[in-house]
Amino acid sequence: MDAMLREYLPILIFLGLAIGIATVMVAASYIAGTQRPDSEKLSAYECGFEPFSDARHKFDVRFYLVAILFIIFDLEVAFLFPWAVTLGQTGLFGFWSMVVFLGVLTIGFVYEWKKGALEWE
Repeated sequence: MDAMLREYLPILIFLGLAIGIATVMVAASYIAGTQRPDSEKLSAYECGFEPFSDARHKFDVRFYLVAILFIIFDLEVAFLFPWAVTLGQTGLFGFWSMVVFLGVLTIGFVYEWKKGALEWE
């Protein structure tokens, strides 16, 4: 049992170093950084509308459609890289499996395009 626990010592040391370095970096940036917010820094820059008082306000469905589209095509890229690396080993079965996968994604993309999910008014 003692030998098995000793095998985890490098992992615990690595975890301790990672937590320590992260803590030091966050503390150093807080100490060294200037804390002078102005109206430009506090303005809405990503969502496109000014902040409002109620956090339970309903968002436009287009935000969700954009998020879903991003997830779909992000997953496509996440599957394409390993497939491209191992294409020589997977052979024709791997090739045609990816062609079917890309076909399904293309059909979904065309459907979203025809429904107008990519149009922002």
